[in-house]
Amino acid sequence: MARLTLVVEACGSLVAVLIVWASLTHGGALSEFLLPAPDAVLARIAADWQSGDLPTSLSTTLENALIGFGMAGAVGTLIGILMARVKLVHWFFDPLVSLGFPMPKIAFLPVFLLWLGPTDTARITIVAVSAIFPVIVAAQAGADGVEKTLIWSAISLGASRRAVLWEIVLPAIVPTLFTGLQIALPVALVTTIVAEMLTGADGIGGAMLGAMRFADSPGVFAGIVVIALTGLVVIRAMEALRGYLLRWHPEGQSS
Repeated sequence: MARLTLVVEACGSLVAVLIVWASLTHGGALSEFLLPAPDAVLARIAADWQSGDLPTSLSTTLENALIGFGMAGAVGTLIGILMARVKLVHWFFDPLVSLGFPMPKIAFLPVFLLWLGPTDTARITIVAVSAIFPVIVAAQAGADGVEKTLIWSAISLGASRRAVLWEIVLPAIVPTLFTGLQIALPVALVTTIVAEMLTGADGIGGAMLGAMRFADSPGVFAGIVVIALTGLVVIRAMEALRGYLLRWHPEGQSS
């Protein structure tokens, strides 16, 4: 009953939105063109799934988003750790991170299209560039927060720099790093959708753009619902992974 209560509390606002949505459309307050009914949107999603269009578009979007996110996670973690441990790297990257973090990285999409052409490579690159900054900041903050006494004790006992990195620094930064990764993941997904819309590529964004061009209102709202559900599933999966990897940490034990 406690779990059921939590589910009801978590989904209560969604149920309220669906009720208002259905009342506005079926009550005639809004036309089907401006706001299609929920059952019409669900029927469109089911039809697109049965035809195979939705699985193809969704797999393309997720593939590009996750590849870009993976690149951002790997490179961003390396840069962040090096910024915390090497003064020259910090001197070089700190102004770039400070300048690039707040700016909208999607503005570089025309540049990557010029360099790489209208390909998945260009879209994956802009995803990686957009998602890398939260990872760099989180990795640097985590590496800076490692207790110096642990590092000094390991070095005094004969540990190499590689051993210090793998045995002390990396495990210590995992909680902070995952915070950055959890921020970067939705950024990667949103950037992928926007890039698909701007380039008319295959994927959920491209399908929504095509539906908009033909004034297909249910198709547009079906894309919105699919994006929302996909984002929810991906974010919950990241939270579950964080809990699994941090099962040794006080944070994981308390959760």
